Amino acid sequence: MTRTPLALALLAALAANGAAATGSATPQPDTPQAVDLATVHVRGQAPEHPRDSGLDSYGRATLHDTPASITVVARQQLDDRQIRTLSELAREDAALGDNYAPVGYYQDIAIRGYVLDPATGFRSNGLTIAGEQKVPLEDVQQVQILKGLAGLEAGVMEPGGVVNYVSKRPADVRSVTLGTDSHGSRHVAVDVGGWLTPQFGVRVNAAHEDIHSYVHHANGRRSMLALAADWKISERTTLELDGNYQTSGQRSVSGYQLLGGTTLPPHPDARRMLGYQPWQQPVGIRSSNSSVRIEHAFSDDWHLRVAGGHSRSVIDDNVAFAYGCFYASECADGSVPGWFFAPNGDYDIYDFRSPDDTRVSDEARAVLEGRFATGALSHELSLGASAFRRTIDRRAYVYDYVGTGNIDQADPPIFAPSPNQPGPLVRRLTSWQHSLFALDRMHLGERWQLIAGARLARLHERSYDDSGAPERTTRLRKALPQAAVLWQPNAPTTVYLSYSEGLSLGIEAPYWTSNGGSTLGPRLSRQLEAGVKLQATDALALSGALYRIHQPFQFARPDGTPAGFTFVQQGDEVHTGVELGANGRLGDNLRVIASASVIQARAEGSGTPAYEGHQLTNVPRLRTAVFLDYRLPSAPALSLLGGWRHASANVATPDGAVRVPSYDVFDAGLRYTTPWRGHALTWRLSVDNVFNHFYWRDTGSAGGDRYLFPGAPRLARLSVSYDFQ
Repeated sequence: MTRTPLALALLAALAANGAAATGSATPQPDTPQAVDLATVHVRGQAPEHPRDSGLDSYGRATLHDTPASITVVARQQLDDRQIRTLSELAREDAALGDNYAPVGYYQDIAIRGYVLDPATGFRSNGLTIAGEQKVPLEDVQQVQILKGLAGLEAGVMEPGGVVNYVSKRPADVRSVTLGTDSHGSRHVAVDVGGWLTPQFGVRVNAAHEDIHSYVHHANGRRSMLALAADWKISERTTLELDGNYQTSGQRSVSGYQLLGGTTLPPHPDARRMLGYQPWQQPVGIRSSNSSVRIEHAFSDDWHLRVAGGHSRSVIDDNVAFAYGCFYASECADGSVPGWFFAPNGDYDIYDFRSPDDTRVSDEARAVLEGRFATGALSHELSLGASAFRRTIDRRAYVYDYVGTGNIDQADPPIFAPSPNQPGPLVRRLTSWQHSLFALDRMHLGERWQLIAGARLARLHERSYDDSGAPERTTRLRKALPQAAVLWQPNAPTTVYLSYSEGLSLGIEAPYWTSNGGSTLGPRLSRQLEAGVKLQATDALALSGALYRIHQPFQFARPDGTPAGFTFVQQGDEVHTGVELGANGRLGDNLRVIASASVIQARAEGSGTPAYEGHQLTNVPRLRTAVFLDYRLPSAPALSLLGGWRHASANVATPDGAVRVPSYDVFDAGLRYTTPWRGHALTWRLSVDNVFNHFYWRDTGSAGGDRYLFPGAPRLARLSVSYDFQ
């Protein structure tokens, strides 16, 4: 949080200057907002839907005119579903899924089957943030999920997409929310804002949560504070500032692994903490994110946007980690791979300590936008430059075997922790990305638009070993083209075809391969996408997309080396998919948010026949997500909420021999709003996994190792919100 206090001090100075400069000007409550509310294209979807994606993907066009798949999770949806974590957020769209998202730790997800890189896959107000944090959602107005290699965002990033958190803006609001759940958790949140002068407004969000987890020994706590400010400096210039800080502490829950690498655990328990030791400490995560954005209009046709952001996350790891079976008797002869649990369910327990693991991301961006005409052809031009810096500081960690447990034990025996201590804090990575980008949206009459652009990306990265000695230097430069054509046969309909290229960093080889620790070269990703967006009625929007994404395949190839595997790049990982979505109202009383995703994810040309011809790991062929909101005609203050989530069988091994079963999970809820003392009082009840169904949530991976995480059992949450405004 080194720069957040500076931002807060700046806010105070701006407030004083704004008060002196504005005098008796006429109130203009809407002008300070950078993201407009609903337009005719998205009427009925959600009142908070933005005019555009808030990103530079294809210029600042409407969502209807953007040739990409974008899902917006609105504030009411976050409130009604009482979403707290990234893993819970991933349930809202069928194209998303968990990858490695343990309870008590920062989480990661996959979009279109590609795992997001925490370094580049997450944004706040369009600026990159450190993904190794638990992003607070109390100060978020909406979450925008941009799927695929969409436009100019496709720099150095994974091809799955981007998650962008959009902050609440200043408004006249005074509200408090109290909540609890069936495990005894307690949650309180305060949202206060207003316009101090006609040109200067602020908004403050604060929250505290005592977490009682469904997993034994995994209770925790979380506190956050966020401040946003808007200042209309003049009729042509606006300034937006944001800052938040959060601290949390909760024991991290280890995932299961296959028994002997071939068998699903026969009696898994979602409530059990594998490897628990009383001396392990909660994982502490302290994070701060701040940004400043200024927009100036030179004229009605030309605008300049300049933005800068700082994100910092500090993780204190102290985990009794359940992993593998190298020291278990059943794995002693080497017949069972040591990076899986033993066939009888035995697993090793490690004392893992890595305090002060620090990730910092800084980004600056400038975009000039303008409109002009060349004869009968009109243009919307975007020219921009960005600079992004990421650093990692880390100690030489402790990772020592202390004993062996079994998956059927409620708690394993107690072992002594390792006497070793972490080393000094040293720089492990410095990464710079510089980009120049340009995009031209050409209007060919009223029905056709042609978009052409490119990003010139330059990457310079240096990594260091745990003593601080240089280990690797990466330099690359690549021009990444972007193109799209849109056809609008009528106002409600947009049909598009787009092509994008992007770069993603190479993966570090798992330690158990012959080249463990080495990092493979960057990968060029290519995407072709066709889609349609239809405003079926004023209240209902429909969408569909067909895509194909190619990325070089990096994997542990079986071979004759002493390790038995070598991490290589060979062939392609190809994901071909169809996405369908519906968002809006069916009649006056029924609202629906529905999505479906069908993906064929295959390896091609890998030289390893056993890894081809079947679905890749942790990419279910089919996902669906359906949520309903029905307002009772006889009792308009009461709404019934329901949901259905489905995922098909999920591959758990690279050869496709092991799969976890498909699952269906049903959710329910109520929302009741009534006036009390002249203000709105809203009660919300949500019940996830109503039938308490056990299911394997994902078969994701981390560091080259694969894990199985059970889905959460039934959880009921109750909250009450009171609006004092």
